[in-house]
Amino acid sequence: MCIAAWIWQSHPAHQLLLFLNRDEYHDRATEAVGWWGEGNKKILGGRDVKGGGTWLGCTKDGRVAFLTNAREPESIPDARTRGVLPLRFLESTKSPHEFAEEIVQEADYYNGFNLILADLCSKTMVYVSNRPKGESVSVQTVPPGLHVLSNAQLDTPWPKAQRLHDNFSHLLKKHGDEEVTAEEVIEKLMMDKTKADMDELPITGCDPDWEFNLSSIFVETDTKRGRYGTRSTAAFSAKVNGEVTFYERYLERGMWKEHKIQYQMENGTKA
Repeated sequence: MCIAAWIWQSHPAHQLLLFLNRDEYHDRATEAVGWWGEGNKKILGGRDVKGGGTWLGCTKDGRVAFLTNAREPESIPDARTRGVLPLRFLESTKSPHEFAEEIVQEADYYNGFNLILADLCSKTMVYVSNRPKGESVSVQTVPPGLHVLSNAQLDTPWPKAQRLHDNFSHLLKKHGDEEVTAEEVIEKLMMDKTKADMDELPITGCDPDWEFNLSSIFVETDTKRGRYGTRSTAAFSAKVNGEVTFYERYLERGMWKEHKIQYQMENGTKA
């Protein structure tokens, strides 16, 4: 299902500082974050082997895209894979707004999604969602500041989203203008297993027990289909000088591993 929190264009050291937990069945084939693709337009991100897409990726020319699912009790059985949406943006040359308008025309072919499209070079970030059902596809420019995206619309204050927002805000204030390290945020914020009270759970039409098990920032639960929960935590940092760090802590064959990839953005991003 995933949850993400980020600070956008409002920190003295970071253009974008993003943290994202990916929740999925543990037996779903997945490749850890790495470079993939052909030619000059290589993509850095994890890869969903089954669907062929990604939940979070970036390129050296300053494009970033990530995705969460919208929680709902029923799904379209023959829907297109949502993970191709970030991938297509990263492969394209369209601006975030241009690509968003393209997705509006085909949004009904997908199950519920929340999609973030960013161009660091133009300092543009756009949010796209095809939920709630029956309403027009939402396209909006994401303003500078701290944002959280879980499985409802952007900045919806579900208990775990509000908890992550408040804790992230507190940590940023504690550090002031100093850089924030990925490892500290992941340890203090993204591995939080605190669940919401039953009377605070959002009403999505899903089973309340399932809703309860998904109400923590870090998810781990057993289902009839097998083990489900947080399989990876990513930290993406793009500094104002164009230096990018992509850190991932991920589960592989029952063991937690970690790695870090760094690069310098092309075209420059200094203010």
